Amino acid sequence: MNIAIIGYGKMGKSIEIMALKRGHHIVAKIDAKDFSSSDLKNADVAIEFSQPDVAVDNIKKCFDANIPVVVGTTGWYEQYDKISKIAEENEQSLFTATNFSIGVNIVFKINQKLAEIMNQFPEYDGHMTEIHHLEKKDHPSGTAISLAKDIVNAIDRKTGYVGRIDEPYNNKSALDLHIDCKREKNVPGYHKVTYTSDIDEISIYHNAKNREGFTKGALIAAEWIIGKKGVFTMKDLLKF
Repeated sequence: MNIAIIGYGKMGKSIEIMALKRGHHIVAKIDAKDFSSSDLKNADVAIEFSQPDVAVDNIKKCFDANIPVVVGTTGWYEQYDKISKIAEENEQSLFTATNFSIGVNIVFKINQKLAEIMNQFPEYDGHMTEIHHLEKKDHPSGTAISLAKDIVNAIDRKTGYVGRIDEPYNNKSALDLHIDCKREKNVPGYHKVTYTSDIDEISIYHNAKNREGFTKGALIAAEWIIGKKGVFTMKDLLKF
């Protein structure tokens, strides 16, 4: 499989190393914001890990080149519906995930079930913590937002979520799910969901030891999407 890497930062370099080990070929390594769809002409698939402000344009360039694109960048999802519609109408292939780690996606499933149970027990108040490396631009992280949305959708007493970096919460609203966002050196990703009552505390968490889980998941997605048309997520790939 010939792969174009869009965004040749830490994740891009990690993808390159693992892709070569899996017998694939890297035909383009694109680190600049300005590139054309012709730069992708030798690729079977593109894997995009760039920045939120350029991700949408990068996706469109993959569509112009008529190649599937696997997108790991988060922070652009306010345009998700628009981009998905473009993909569907033009028979393109788009695979997105707020987190490609198999472990995180297992936690997503557990989080959904736990939130359904906690909806029956109003004595528990939920909150979240997410920690990432210093280069992480968006906050809350895409993973934290996915977890939060599933909680808000399941728990009637929560109507939304809020998240700030390294700031205490004053005048908390009980209707909001609060996400404590932190940025620390050399943290690939840490997410924790906690429910607290007057008598006990229940938590689930995922702690990424390195980037390999994200890298492997993105490559599996790239291998899987070849020959498919439409808009896909990890739910389509993992089927649980």
